[in-house]
Amino acid sequence: MREPLSLKKLIVTIIMFAVSLLFLMPFFWMLSASFKMESDVFNFPIDWIPKHWNAINNYKEVWFGQYPFYLYYWNSIKITVVTTIISVTVSALAAYGFSKVQFAASKWLFLIVLTTYMVPSQAVLVPQFILYRFIGLFDNHIGLILIGSFSVLGTFMLRQFFMGLHNDFIESAKIDGAGHWKIFWNIALPLVRPAVATYAILRFIWTWNDYQNALIFLRTDKLFTIQLAMQKFTSLSGEFYSLIMAAAVSAILPLLIIFIIGQKSVIEGIAMGGVKG
Repeated sequence: MREPLSLKKLIVTIIMFAVSLLFLMPFFWMLSASFKMESDVFNFPIDWIPKHWNAINNYKEVWFGQYPFYLYYWNSIKITVVTTIISVTVSALAAYGFSKVQFAASKWLFLIVLTTYMVPSQAVLVPQFILYRFIGLFDNHIGLILIGSFSVLGTFMLRQFFMGLHNDFIESAKIDGAGHWKIFWNIALPLVRPAVATYAILRFIWTWNDYQNALIFLRTDKLFTIQLAMQKFTSLSGEFYSLIMAAAVSAILPLLIIFIIGQKSVIEGIAMGGVKG
């Protein structure tokens, strides 16, 4: 039977709903402004539903104007998807190796890997820049993909979940003649799927929002990501807030889609972490 709704729960629900609306109001205003004529953007009180719609012209200017977003979108999607696939694969394999494969000095090796996370990324930018120019990875997407493809945080995060798997699963598979690759692919990975999906979503968001590395390692305009395009577009159209809001909505739309699709896996990953071990 359903538990009756108490007065305390009702009050808490109303408060949480009001707080959530407060956090969502900037997004609603941004979305509304992207549909308006420029003269109506700063009307007060706010016209949440535009009186004069100009969405087609605003988004047409953003996507096919002087700075065509379709090109920068393709660049960001390509870099983000490839980086996410490589990073999740490498982190999952490393995490399984550090948690379930017994070899000499495994704990010390993992500790060495973990200590590299203590070094701020800004501290290695100059030597990284010099190295990339020397080996020919400067000003191309391959270099930018490699920067985000190896994550100590991802390895550490997934290792904790792999450690939560009971060793009886591994030992039973070994008795049946399975090797580590088959155990990883057919047994271990499906059991930690929510954690892997959670990290994949986080990696996608981090890579999509990466402004620093794109700013430093890209110089050619046609190679720019959506974050650099936003900065240039803002400089070009700083007085047209309806266009800036249309560009901002376009920039965050993939993140909303990814989170909506993957929110179930994120919740499962959090719940799995709460009961791990």
